[in-house]
Amino acid sequence: MNAAFRISGAGRLKQAKTASFSFDDKPYIGIEGDTLASALLANGVHLVGRSFKYHRPRGFLSAGAEEPNALVQVVRDDARKTPNVRATVQELYDGLTAHSQNRWPSLAFDVGAVNDIASPLFSAGFYYKTFMWPKSAWKSLYEPKIRAAAGLGVSPDRPDPDHYAARYAHCEVLVLGGGAAGIAAALAAAETGVRVILADEQGEFGGSLRFESGAKIDGENGYAWAQSAIAKLKAMDNVRVLSRTTAFGYYAQNFVGLVARVSDHLKSPGRELARERLWQVRAKRVVLATGAIERHMVFANNDRPGVMLASAARTYLNHYGVAVGRNVGVYTANDSAYAAAIDLKKAGVNIAAIVDLRDNPSGPVIDEARSLGIEINFGRAVVSAGGKLRVSSMTVQPKTGGGERTIPVDAILMSAGWTPSVHLFSQSRGKVAFNEETRRFVPGTYAQDCVSVGACNGTDGLSATIDEAYAAGAKAAKDAGGKGGKGAKPKVDASESWSRGMLGAAPGAGPDTTVKAFVDFQNDVTAKDIRQAVHEGMHSIEHVKRFTTNGMATDQGKTSNMHGLAIAAETLGKPIPQVGLTTFRAPYTPVTFGSIVGHARGSLFDPTRRTATHGWAATQGAVFEDVGQWKRAWYFPKAGEDMHAAVNRECVAVRKAAGLFDASTLGKIEVVGPDAAKFMELLYTNPWEKLEPGRCRYGIMLREDGFIYDDGVVGRLAPDRFHVTTTTGGAPRVMHHMEDYLQTEFPHLNVWLTSITEQWAVIAVQGPKSREIIAPLVEGIDMSDEALPHMSVREGKICGVPTRLFRMSFTGERGFEVNVPADYGEAVWEALWAEGQKHGATAYGTESMHVLRAEKGYIIVGQDTDGTVTPNDAGLDWAVGKKKTDFVGIRGMARADLVAKGRKQLVGLKTKDPKVVLEEGAQIVDDPKQAIPMKMIGHVTSSYWSQNCGRSIALALVAGGRDRMGKTLYVPMPNGMIEVEVTDMVFVDEKGERLNG
Repeated sequence: MNAAFRISGAGRLKQAKTASFSFDDKPYIGIEGDTLASALLANGVHLVGRSFKYHRPRGFLSAGAEEPNALVQVVRDDARKTPNVRATVQELYDGLTAHSQNRWPSLAFDVGAVNDIASPLFSAGFYYKTFMWPKSAWKSLYEPKIRAAAGLGVSPDRPDPDHYAARYAHCEVLVLGGGAAGIAAALAAAETGVRVILADEQGEFGGSLRFESGAKIDGENGYAWAQSAIAKLKAMDNVRVLSRTTAFGYYAQNFVGLVARVSDHLKSPGRELARERLWQVRAKRVVLATGAIERHMVFANNDRPGVMLASAARTYLNHYGVAVGRNVGVYTANDSAYAAAIDLKKAGVNIAAIVDLRDNPSGPVIDEARSLGIEINFGRAVVSAGGKLRVSSMTVQPKTGGGERTIPVDAILMSAGWTPSVHLFSQSRGKVAFNEETRRFVPGTYAQDCVSVGACNGTDGLSATIDEAYAAGAKAAKDAGGKGGKGAKPKVDASESWSRGMLGAAPGAGPDTTVKAFVDFQNDVTAKDIRQAVHEGMHSIEHVKRFTTNGMATDQGKTSNMHGLAIAAETLGKPIPQVGLTTFRAPYTPVTFGSIVGHARGSLFDPTRRTATHGWAATQGAVFEDVGQWKRAWYFPKAGEDMHAAVNRECVAVRKAAGLFDASTLGKIEVVGPDAAKFMELLYTNPWEKLEPGRCRYGIMLREDGFIYDDGVVGRLAPDRFHVTTTTGGAPRVMHHMEDYLQTEFPHLNVWLTSITEQWAVIAVQGPKSREIIAPLVEGIDMSDEALPHMSVREGKICGVPTRLFRMSFTGERGFEVNVPADYGEAVWEALWAEGQKHGATAYGTESMHVLRAEKGYIIVGQDTDGTVTPNDAGLDWAVGKKKTDFVGIRGMARADLVAKGRKQLVGLKTKDPKVVLEEGAQIVDDPKQAIPMKMIGHVTSSYWSQNCGRSIALALVAGGRDRMGKTLYVPMPNGMIEVEVTDMVFVDEKGERLNG
């Protein structure tokens, strides 16, 4: 096996099978259990990418999710090309194919590297100052070029053939992080019997125990203990253990989003296996054990391939058995880098020198390094890294200045300390606090039922971490209802301890220099960029972030934020807490669209809802249209009829005899409870307290700003029960609107809301013959006009099944709406249809419904209103209770601009040429000869050909519309002006006599 940097006897992959893979079309051999990063390093490959702005050569910085440099494209086939995959996370499988990104024509020779030479032109914020002129060049030159350069990878250009799963889960205790702290917390919680979920982003649990060689717990080395503990947890019925699962978002009420990589590590995942699974978890208590992230040192050319975090080199050695070089230099302000040097030295790797920025540190690791013969240089700094495609040297200088010394190396390990990973805590809306002694932000004020433990809480030392985590897990379980556990707390027999570290730029990269000392590797942000942002007036850290793009890359500033903050604070001359910390937002790491969308794509993108009569309508040749999620019969053409002919026939039949219409899609909500009438008084403009049971009323619902939100007919079934109808499209938002006000504004009211839209099929029977059609089928309801007047509701039976029978009309004819349980909808429809054939009835669709209601001037919210229409604008003042003192929107209606003269009002329009049908949305002017751009005074909201009127009709919103009755206005169209007359909105039966047949 050609893996020159794989060290025999090191790591944990000794007995694993080999796996072939390729990178940039060159074949390599790795070991199953490798990541792509560890396999490349084993083969001596450090150059894996180019930076975004300057196209500088880049290698591996880390061994985990914080990786900013090693982003590659993984290709399975022509349809499975995934860009921006972190090589440090991608697990190796036999046949894996990966390509580097953001380079041309090759990784070693990238033409884009000319940007590095021209870097003075691309300083921080250059995009705010350039591309301003000539103005005409923006659309044709600048924008296309900028868009083409944006991003690092190439998006797939074919549909994704994989599928993605989703699960909902509830638990008492959710533990996020599978290191020592997370495992200890999960053990303590699980032993109480409560439901526990433990999740970690890695393929193996253990966290830092994967690389720590000095940890020993319960008599085992740390990593072995972690595996034993995980096996114990997996064997417990009340515990769910999720590996390869990242908690990407912490939302309200302990709702956490997790995404599991299900099959990305497999060579040939079966088609039945999801690629990823989205877990949506609601927990009573959350334990955050998310660890800490090592910081890099900020010095000149610290981005050369081969320069990496000390913990990364240690992970590659102790877990994967890979040496990151043969002659390694170390640059640190922290003890943890010494442990990396010691482990490498013991594995046979030469340590050229340790350069420690501190003056006289002491401790066991320093003594051990000396005993191994490693050269240590205190009080010195690495002021530059040499090399281009791979680091070749480090230049060392006393930190106070003086003579330089160049030390040949093929890798540099660096450590500026550790930053607690407070991302999820911050997402939970918790407030962080700055610890002056340790100079790090740690969790402060909690906003939800969670607790942070271990390194993410600023806790140092393995023993203290285990103690804290075990106690927190037990308490979380107890607070969530668990009983006392019987397990024993893990005992730490040996551990490692690390000192504080430093923040900001190191000597040699200070304000008196112009070197490229990188803070944010992925976005090419340097220390001098941060200072420039401050000098140009960006004094808020959020402004500095946006001016420089520090922390805005796919790694979300995991390694760069604290350094950028410290440099900005130093430049401003302010303490770090006064400068603040940028906001951590979800997702913690990038989340694929596939995992979010899940099955909701293609034919499942939006659920298709069908009414009970859909099958019958289809057999009758109905043409359907999509109305929201519903399939609704649009019209019922007979042989030889087009849409217009069918609609004309349907409309005439309804007014001459009768028509049947499926109105099941209307939203239906039951408002029930002792305070139901009071609630209705507050949500609607109309009065409801005095409405008698058995009667109906047309209701208008407003927003707080006084504009119409929805409308519908409401029937009072009993003193404490209302049957509320809404528009089809408005059903979910009206339900949400009601529930929102009930829970937040009117919680004192004793009311329950239930959506019953799908529980009732609704058959509208409209027309002069409607009563004759329904009456023979109804039981227990007096159908006479005296017993069942217009706007009434009765409960009884029809065709032997329960019905809520409404006497109401959306056509202006005598009408009924038959509500029956949805399971009986088709059978009742067929019975009514059979009866209707005796009286010349027809089935009609949504297009005829629109025409018929427009002939009567009935509005449709969302079509004849646009979110800025008040009841007065729509001519519906009569529906506003004059004596009411309070309802949602009452104050908004009184705003000066809502009662001012000249507002757009709903009116009717008739074209001077009755054969001309206006286009909906067409604009209206009062002077056809005015200069362009013309002053628009309104627009057409509804427009149809009316066979019953023998002409076209329209509704429109027109400024001062009711004051323009009888006047001529104009509709400018591409083919010329169309003259229209402003009329009343009612075109048929102005006196309303047809409502009673």
